[in-house]
Amino acid sequence: MTKTIRIGTRDSELALWQAKTVEKSLNDLGYKTEIIAVKSQGDIILDKPLYELGITGIFTKTLDIAMINGQVDIAVHSMKDVPTALPKGIVQAAVLERATVLDIIVHKGNTNFLEKGATIATGSLRRQAQWLNKYPNHTVVDLRGNVNTRMQKLNDNDWNGAVFAAAGLERINLKPDSFINLDWMTPAPAQGAMVVLAMGNDNYTIDAVSQLNHIETEICTFIERQFLRTLEGGCTAPIGALAKYDQEDETIIFEGNLLSLDGKQKTEIKKIVPIEDWKKLGYHSAQEILNNGGKELMAEIKNQMK
Repeated sequence: MTKTIRIGTRDSELALWQAKTVEKSLNDLGYKTEIIAVKSQGDIILDKPLYELGITGIFTKTLDIAMINGQVDIAVHSMKDVPTALPKGIVQAAVLERATVLDIIVHKGNTNFLEKGATIATGSLRRQAQWLNKYPNHTVVDLRGNVNTRMQKLNDNDWNGAVFAAAGLERINLKPDSFINLDWMTPAPAQGAMVVLAMGNDNYTIDAVSQLNHIETEICTFIERQFLRTLEGGCTAPIGALAKYDQEDETIIFEGNLLSLDGKQKTEIKKIVPIEDWKKLGYHSAQEILNNGGKELMAEIKNQMK
């Protein structure tokens, strides 16, 4: 049996780049494909902060519905946008090899603002909290929209800079010369990775897509998302996590943190474990944070976001 695999994607430039990357890989393996672009709620409603929209799944819901309704066979996403609990019937078919995990700040050619008061733009609670933790005298403003829209807004406003994921800008050649790598900022769980979702009962598509899976990225993102899921319990919070595989020592190096919205409180963890202990690493790390003041902090965050 051969069928055309219909690839569902959001219609932003970055989302289409991701869909085309998956399409090319599938075509190289001999599969027929078609790209179907869909607008998501998260792209349409740009005047509300994400957390007011009930962030979980705002960018993925439209494609989930298209898949469940049989309009598309797979959905391609930035993995950090995908809720840790997938809708019933939908499965993770492949995680592609990860690009850079770095966050960067794009500025306007002048970095003096780092020493004094400044206005920084980001739509991410994690970036906001980590930025304020390091620069408590700065102001952070909300920034929404796809990558191109956010770049335009930075140019149109008198902000000193805006925080982006390096991977997104690099993928569509939008990364300017005026940026600084924020190597001190812990990335979002699964940042820099792309995931392909499919229907659990669609064996043909799952067999095709699973050939694109990158096992090291799959394991590291699993740990980070397990950490996120254990901490969050369905609430959006400033959570960073990064797992790296050290080939030489055959270990996983994990770091994770949870911050208050204003960045004043921060609980963090760093662990190095043998590779065979990866399956529960995210869970155990999150439990340690919860027992270390994290429970109270999460309750406070939930309260503030009501």
